[in-house]
Amino acid sequence: MPDLLTVSPSPHIRNGITTRRINIDVIIAMLPALVWAVYVFGFRSLFVVLVSVASCVIFEALFELVVRRPVTVLDFSAVISGILLGFNLPATVPLWIPIAGGAFAMIVAKGVFGGLGKNIVNPVLAARVFLFSWTRVINTFSKPFSALPVFSFSLEEADIVASATPLSAMKNGGLPDFSLVDMFLGTKSGCIGEVSAILIAVGGIYLLIRKVISWHIPVTYLGTVMLLTFIFPPSGTDALQFMLYQVSSGGLILAAFFMATDYVTSPTTPTGKMIFGIGCGAITVFIRYFGGYPEGVSFSILIMNLLVGYIDKLTKPKRFGGVPKNAKQ
Repeated sequence: MPDLLTVSPSPHIRNGITTRRINIDVIIAMLPALVWAVYVFGFRSLFVVLVSVASCVIFEALFELVVRRPVTVLDFSAVISGILLGFNLPATVPLWIPIAGGAFAMIVAKGVFGGLGKNIVNPVLAARVFLFSWTRVINTFSKPFSALPVFSFSLEEADIVASATPLSAMKNGGLPDFSLVDMFLGTKSGCIGEVSAILIAVGGIYLLIRKVISWHIPVTYLGTVMLLTFIFPPSGTDALQFMLYQVSSGGLILAAFFMATDYVTSPTTPTGKMIFGIGCGAITVFIRYFGGYPEGVSFSILIMNLLVGYIDKLTKPKRFGGVPKNAKQ
């Protein structure tokens, strides 16, 4: 029987909306958080993000040339990966870190599986977990408004400005030294793109208005974390206050809007997306409470990425007018 239809991997063109157009919207949505990061951490943070973007674009193009595939960097998917990878790094990292992360994301986590639309896990989060191999480098954070050299920087200098993140403080059984206002505005230590909960949420709302993403994953992901941390706070801690600190800490809001919603590695049905979001939220809280590492966002999304095929199979709609397989004709 001749092939009458050709179905390509997601994301698909819908109503004239192309992958390039979608990716431009995502880049626009991330700009407020990037500008704020430059204000809080200085131009060192911008330089780290630019190196990350350049690495992702170059490694994707080189890999596609080597394996003789069409070069797809003009769809800006590699640019988004570079920005998100930079967002998941502290401003104190040496510049070889985003370069190594970009190579792993574009070649190992994406290119080897066939490129855009065929990777089974989020390339940025896979690269971030890979970079955990250099724990001290990844977990050295600068204090807000510390003047860091833009081009030359060493861990010895970083030790002078090293600061505990809010999540590490809560992991040790207490609450952060930062106020909730600091947490939501973003005048706290942390990775480059996760400091301002408000600006990240503004970018996420922009994506919702533009219909680049749907509400299902962000709402169920954040809602699950809020519910569990409110019901099960540490003893002697105000439940509401603890919940608000948990939601505004780490890369939770960034991941809920920008990484868990990745078209390729998330379910396609509304019900599947809600199951995915609930699973991400539950695993995030479990790792934050019981794991050896204070943050569970990256691991939770990667674990749920591996279950997307099963979730889609479980929640796929019934064919209109179809006959059950075992029904009598």
